Amino acid sequence: MIFSSDNVAPCAPEIMQAIADANAGAAMPYGADDASRRLSALVAEVFEREATVHLVSTGTAANALALATLTAPWTAVHCHREAHVEVDECGAPEFFTGGAKLALHDGPHGRIDPVALEAALNRAARGVHHVQPGALSLTQATEYGAVYTPDEIARLTGLAKAAGLPVHMDGTRFANAVARLGCAPADLTWRAGVDVLCLGATKNGAIAAEAVILFDPAKAWEFELRRKRGGHLWSKMRFMAAQMEAYLANGLWLRLAAHANAMADRLAAGLAAIDGVTLPHPVEANMLFPRFPLRGHRALAAAGARYYPWPAAETLEGPDDRIGGCRLVCSWATEAVEVDRFLAVLREALDG
Repeated sequence: MIFSSDNVAPCAPEIMQAIADANAGAAMPYGADDASRRLSALVAEVFEREATVHLVSTGTAANALALATLTAPWTAVHCHREAHVEVDECGAPEFFTGGAKLALHDGPHGRIDPVALEAALNRAARGVHHVQPGALSLTQATEYGAVYTPDEIARLTGLAKAAGLPVHMDGTRFANAVARLGCAPADLTWRAGVDVLCLGATKNGAIAAEAVILFDPAKAWEFELRRKRGGHLWSKMRFMAAQMEAYLANGLWLRLAAHANAMADRLAAGLAAIDGVTLPHPVEANMLFPRFPLRGHRALAAAGARYYPWPAAETLEGPDDRIGGCRLVCSWATEAVEVDRFLAVLREALDG
């Protein structure tokens, strides 16, 4: 019953096999290998247009380097207050951009409120004394497990483009959003106004593979230089390319994400049927944020369940009837038996 993160899941067998296959013989370094070339063609097929693909090993590196390529040090990156780039990247975006400011916005379930964004962009000063417009950063799926529809993305990117801002998408759980919505990846990215997608694979079956996909090839060379200067250019790139190629080939990425989503749905349905449990956010990807009495948390901990209190500052100390929140994350490897056992333990603790 490990629901602490999708990072705890093992590598998907298909991806592990691809790594083993890539280990045969010699291959040119730094992305000049056959797998990297095939990956470029595969990304063009999946996203229905030519784009440049740049691999890094972490989501933080992907986001920070992408934003640095889009913005100048004296500009502002508009993002949600709970976005990963704000909360969980140790100032990496600010560091790699050379000091760009993160302009924080609110909105339900981790989605930026377009009315608030429009007001902020209209207030943005252009004089030398003020931070200049930089970029818009969206998270798909959001840090609260919600997804943006194509129309919602287009509305936000339209506001950004009207103000002269390029658009970055943190897609660490992009596969979960595509699997949920059932639309084409292009509909959630370049067709909706996104300029760069940081496509995650690590949380969804890979070992270490994130793809920065630039839909504007004019930015490619600058990104290449920033990746090298930032220490994120792998020499044996074939092993990262092999992961991403296996991930995207034959729809594996969507099958893995669909399973994680299905386990989250199963968990959500069971939680909704237990008295005393509330779900303040919609379950649209693979994350849930239930709240229930502490006696339930204590029973789950005693039974071996592992997950994080949420928000992070939440404490699970106090009287049994006090309500405590948590985050539950399902992965491609989550099994129905884990979900059902979790629900059984919680149901007994709260109904007993």
